[in-house]
Amino acid sequence: MFSNRRSTDDFAEEIRAHLEMEADQLEAEGLPRAEAERRARVVFGNVASARERFALRHRVQWLGTIRQDVRFGFRMMRRNPGVTAVAILTLAIGIAASATVFSWIDAVLLEPLGGVTEANRLVTLETVTANGEWVPNSYPDFIDFRDHLKLFDGIAVSRPSAISVGRDEHAERVWGELVSGNLFAVLGVKPEAGRFFLPSEYGDTPGAFPVAVISDRYWRSHFGANPEVIGQTIRINQHELTIVGVAPPEFHGSMPVASFDLWVPYMQQPVLNGVKEWMLRDRHNRNMLGIARLKPGVSIDQARAELKGLADRMAVANADVSEGMSATLMPLTLSPHGPHALIRGPLRILMGVCVLVLFIVCANVVNLLLARATVRQREFNARIALGASRFRVARQVLTECLLLSGGGALFGICVTPWLTHALHYLTPPGPFQQLVSIDTRTNFALMAFTAGVCLFIALATGLFPALQVGRAHLSAGLNDGGRSGIVGRSHNRLRSALVVSEVALALVALVGAVLFVRSFRQTLRIDPGFDPNHVLVNQFYLSTNGYNLEQRKEFCRRLAEQMLSSPGVTEAAYSDGVPLGFEPSWWEELVIEGYAPSPNENMNIFRNVVSRGYLPLMRIPILEGRNFTEHDDYDAPRVMIVNEAFVRRFLPGRNPIGVKVHGLGDWFRIVGVARDAKYHYLNETTPAYFYVPFRQMYREDMNLAFYVRTQGEPDSVVPTLRAQTRAIDPSVTVFDIAPLREFIGASLYSQKVSASLMSIMGTIALVLAAVGLYSVMAYSVAQRTQEIGVRMALGAEPRHVLRMVLLQGLGLTAIGLVAGTALSLAAMRMVAGVSFTNSAMGTSALLLEKTSGTSVVYLAGAAFLCVVATAASYLPAYRAASIDPMKALRTD
Repeated sequence: MFSNRRSTDDFAEEIRAHLEMEADQLEAEGLPRAEAERRARVVFGNVASARERFALRHRVQWLGTIRQDVRFGFRMMRRNPGVTAVAILTLAIGIAASATVFSWIDAVLLEPLGGVTEANRLVTLETVTANGEWVPNSYPDFIDFRDHLKLFDGIAVSRPSAISVGRDEHAERVWGELVSGNLFAVLGVKPEAGRFFLPSEYGDTPGAFPVAVISDRYWRSHFGANPEVIGQTIRINQHELTIVGVAPPEFHGSMPVASFDLWVPYMQQPVLNGVKEWMLRDRHNRNMLGIARLKPGVSIDQARAELKGLADRMAVANADVSEGMSATLMPLTLSPHGPHALIRGPLRILMGVCVLVLFIVCANVVNLLLARATVRQREFNARIALGASRFRVARQVLTECLLLSGGGALFGICVTPWLTHALHYLTPPGPFQQLVSIDTRTNFALMAFTAGVCLFIALATGLFPALQVGRAHLSAGLNDGGRSGIVGRSHNRLRSALVVSEVALALVALVGAVLFVRSFRQTLRIDPGFDPNHVLVNQFYLSTNGYNLEQRKEFCRRLAEQMLSSPGVTEAAYSDGVPLGFEPSWWEELVIEGYAPSPNENMNIFRNVVSRGYLPLMRIPILEGRNFTEHDDYDAPRVMIVNEAFVRRFLPGRNPIGVKVHGLGDWFRIVGVARDAKYHYLNETTPAYFYVPFRQMYREDMNLAFYVRTQGEPDSVVPTLRAQTRAIDPSVTVFDIAPLREFIGASLYSQKVSASLMSIMGTIALVLAAVGLYSVMAYSVAQRTQEIGVRMALGAEPRHVLRMVLLQGLGLTAIGLVAGTALSLAAMRMVAGVSFTNSAMGTSALLLEKTSGTSVVYLAGAAFLCVVATAASYLPAYRAASIDPMKALRTD
């Protein structure tokens, strides 16, 4: 009675009119008006109910047509398995690459800390030196910030630390954090079991609060998720602590891209690490990373202004230590400390590259679907002629595109968790290899992103085929079918434009990959100023074994003697820090005799505490003066060795030998000048640097790296080092042993990630562009079969046809190369300013160094793409040249 296409309002009006007519008739028969209206409603039903029934029936019918579209779409996919497989595989590549990069971006930039409450109110707190560089905070500074700032809901600090868990030879090394007691309260983390630290455990009493919180991962792997673990003791650094709680699974610590398993109050550091209590009260001892929560409604600018005002007053009150220093706030993702600072720059670039790859994927799939839509044009015209609306047919095309992109998304999301481990594989050996971790679980954000990409691809790839259906001329389409079967020129122009865009984008990705690889290789060729070959390095954490300072020194001396007497070992040495590692050199504020610093000049100079065999083992020559000797012990006058950059900056035109320098709480005399070396990055401008003797200045809070130079391959003496270590103390375990050549790769981590992943993306883009060009040329030849047959029947030779098809493919490639060159130049200018950070001082280096011969890279990339284009066009051209004219002329 009523058309399905009528609106619910029209339907309701009609129902209301019939109701009035029925009520009038009943009233004319003698019934009261109220009773007449009641009986009319019984007959026709309530108007609102009628509207709802109509709308429900309309929705059911609409859903029924959707189900028909889906079933028909699956049937078309089964009918064209080749096209379906190529489209889904192409989409899977693009979606998997994009989802992988998004999972990294989500972990580093969007949700750097899991399991926290209102992460948008969390910021990092950084101390700023007089010349604007960032440094960690001291514990006394933290106390001042915590007790005097009013615009914060809380301020906490943490310090990453390697922790020994277990007894003696069965102990294992675990990464944990020494934290202020209020850390979990500031972050807003809720325990999975037990409790976190109580307010009574927030205090500042050294040695107090022997409690610990463990991670969900450690709870499940070591305690079988037993809830009775709460209240049990755990042996940490040879001391018993009580487990009071378990962190939730999504919480991994206060540092992005890092995974910790233990949290212990910072006041336990004197007990666990043998650190003197006075070091906790020393403002020079800056090793705490600050994190703060803003009060609701407080902007970061308001809080930053309050913090700066307090820090400026502190700088005046503590002028002997903090003169000229200040403090600032920044978002969690911009913190210069931790592994995430290394990959922040590469991720910005990869975001852009993924967009390029997605565009290439879309262009490829659009080409495939345009070809299929052209073949199906008669089907579409027939459906329209039989009564289907153009929107109905276009919706069918879009549904098929959504099914294809959904299939690609399904395959892509399945391999994404595996691909996210790629960053871990690129991490060089060393202490942070166990620490660096990105959560690979498929979360809501990743699923939402993948669904968004899937929908975008479906719309992008289905738009042009759907428009093609919408613009089809019904009479011409039904009468078409002559012998030519040639598609319109506009369709060919569109497909050609898509191929041009693919070639252009592929050139951008290819040039970018080559430039990053060249920059990385050029950096590798930089002389580090020392010889890392045939050197084995291991970092010991003797404080975790309960060693005091004298025991650590004695351990190093005995191990060096025993290694020197071992076969294959030529030299042994030890130091505080390892050059070109993840951890930066520590720095000291210096006062140099006869040198007047300029206003706001940074006098915090990097240093290393080394044994007397360190410089000879590293092949760093002494240019003036002497090396350290066995007489430079704790009872001897303090001495130091400086590098050439130190002399150029502070002592130009002066004899450096004998100059007095104040630092580390004492006066030193320069006894030697060592050759410049690289300390943080291979491409850094060499900073001023100095060395002090291990026997004079080694302290409880310092690290310990042990070096062995070998006659053969460094790995050959690994068993010897393990055996000699066990001979001295079976409870000391060798964890992070690696050749120095590999260990120093930490300084190249960002560039290595950029070069490796850009190479992969460039290869993907190149392959996709080649596939796109091949598909267009193959389809063009198939559509021009009759034309080519006519040409050959009229005398054209196969070589002429071969050349014609090849020139068509190369012509599209040439246009794409011109556009791609312009895009590449613009993109490389943007990338040239991206840097990475890896220093407690906030120092940085460029990801893409300037290299000579850049124009050669563009020419080589264009030439390589021409070769690929020729190869992609040759097979269709060869088929065209092999066409039999008689068969072609008979083709319908």
